[in-house]
Amino acid sequence: MNVYDTANKLASEIKQSEEYVNYKMAKEVLNLNKELKEKIKEFDLARYEAQIIAMQTGKNDEEKLKKAQDLYAELIENPDAKKYFETETKFNIIIADVNKIIGEAIQDVLK
Repeated sequence: MNVYDTANKLASEIKQSEEYVNYKMAKEVLNLNKELKEKIKEFDLARYEAQIIAMQTGKNDEEKLKKAQDLYAELIENPDAKKYFETETKFNIIIADVNKIIGEAIQDVLK
């Protein structure tokens, strides 16, 4: 089996995973509620802006951080948003784990 076959098999297995299926369903539910989808976009942007400033300056922008936290606190009260965030986190964990495994396997040539 060559590396491309293995990558395609991995991609197929990821798409069949519980984490992927649940995340995809949560996104579909979210797409049915335009107002909630926009609110999550607003939260994602606020979180992104806070992270960028922290990375660039080495310090948190308390105002932007509070905005993201407040939006999250509001969103998490909605069962569909809560499910979306939970499934997104679980999916991101498996992707990060797979990337870590691959990274560790090739780290000797990346040094």
